[in-house]
Amino acid sequence: MAKSDNNYSDALIGKDVPILFKDEKWQQLFTLSPKTAKIKGIEAELIKLVAKQEEIREKIKDIKRLKKKLLGEIVVLRDDADKNPKQRKKLEAEMDDHTRLIKECNEKIEGCEDEMLGLPREIYQVNYQLMVETMELFYKRIHDNTVEITAIDEWVSQVRVQLKKNIIRMQEKEIENFNVYSYMHNIFGPEVIDLFDLKYDPERRHPIVKPGMEERDGIIYDEEKFTDS
Repeated sequence: MAKSDNNYSDALIGKDVPILFKDEKWQQLFTLSPKTAKIKGIEAELIKLVAKQEEIREKIKDIKRLKKKLLGEIVVLRDDADKNPKQRKKLEAEMDDHTRLIKECNEKIEGCEDEMLGLPREIYQVNYQLMVETMELFYKRIHDNTVEITAIDEWVSQVRVQLKKNIIRMQEKEIENFNVYSYMHNIFGPEVIDLFDLKYDPERRHPIVKPGMEERDGIIYDEEKFTDS
């Protein structure tokens, strides 16, 4: 691993690390390299914990809604009991039943909150573990790619040098062929040249005259390599 967990922890101080499986950019990373079995396992655990947290939150909301409804009904029952002395006993029994239900709601809310108490830390730890595994995977991929890039770059540099040498050599041979053909053509004439069946086409193989080269009397001269003697 390129870095230690402590290094990662230091880097995360003050950072708002998202829940990774919900992050679209995190998911897009794995279009470049597939998830390992370990990453899939940690992700599944994180999804389960987050789902549990959301489920408990919804349960607390439902209980609080019920509690609010019961409290509102108690107010109405109390008003009715004051207005109807004959039904007071019955209404008071209903109020007692509502009070019992409200107490149960409080107990359930407390139980849910106790259950929720350790979840954020557990989610953080699993999310952190998932982040470390992700960083390990892609640091390794970057390292492997860098090694390959360096090797290819060295190969390209070598080939580029060899290619340049071969191009120069090819141009020199083309110049030499053209000059030899021109000399022989001028000295012996086309009939003699044809007798030897020299397979050279000056129209096709005439080299490009580049800076530093010049053509005089049908001969190509390279100022660096040829002199007009």
